[in-house]
Amino acid sequence: MTTKLSLGLPKGSLEESTFNLFRKAGIHIASNSRSYYPSSDDEELDLILMRPQEMARYVEQGIIDAGITGYDWTVENNADVVTVCEMEYSKSTRQKCKWVLAVPESSKFKKPEDLRNKRIATELVGATKRYFKAKKVPVDVEFSWGATEVKPPRLADAIVEITETGSSLRANNLRIIDIVLETSTILIANKQSWKNPAKRRKLENLKMLLLGTLDAEYYVGLKCNVDQARLKDVLAVLPALHNPTISTLSDPGWVAVETIIHTKEIKYLVPKLKHAGASGIVEYHVNKVIA
Repeated sequence: MTTKLSLGLPKGSLEESTFNLFRKAGIHIASNSRSYYPSSDDEELDLILMRPQEMARYVEQGIIDAGITGYDWTVENNADVVTVCEMEYSKSTRQKCKWVLAVPESSKFKKPEDLRNKRIATELVGATKRYFKAKKVPVDVEFSWGATEVKPPRLADAIVEITETGSSLRANNLRIIDIVLETSTILIANKQSWKNPAKRRKLENLKMLLLGTLDAEYYVGLKCNVDQARLKDVLAVLPALHNPTISTLSDPGWVAVETIIHTKEIKYLVPKLKHAGASGIVEYHVNKVIA
């Protein structure tokens, strides 16, 4: 009998990027807009869609074994869970998001201490209260149901809001005066589920596949043909994740060289390889990079 791992996937802004990540990792998920129970071609997974805001609580309680959520919501819920891995991806970029303290451009507030006894609107209530408590600044923190950027200055003096690029804040004439919390997407597990050998092995396999897929976005494969007489010159300019693979060709005196290269290096490396004597240079996409 297959031991299934119940896994929560984020419903909302991270949903599409999470499905795409799993697809690239080799796990194809099928879902429709009316169902919160997607299916996949991995018989060891029992999937459920839920809001990231609630994920950590259900994982902590053991209602589901594991989930993909934000570090911010794990902090907000004070959830006692195992962090299996951090995965730096979000709705549209690979950078970490930030919960920031922001005020109107025209306001007199320059630092958090200036907001003493003022009203702060946010969806991240618990973490915001703890932030101001640590600074010993009394404030009134109220929950915001959305459209938080439009609340200052009429409905709130300041907001704590998540931002990926800062464009929404700028569009609403807000400026950041401090960073409350940096967050990224994480895979978390229930402590008892983590102690289960079969479930832990599945989680570790998921970690390997998902991180390998994310890492692959930074690399490309590169192969070329080299005259044996020029091999030393080519290897001298060729960086590699470990060591390049060298194989003989049917043409005596020639070899094929293959390796994995960081995408930032390609534009400099290809001309160097050509000048060093490489020919038949081919760049290709890689799906996973697992060290």
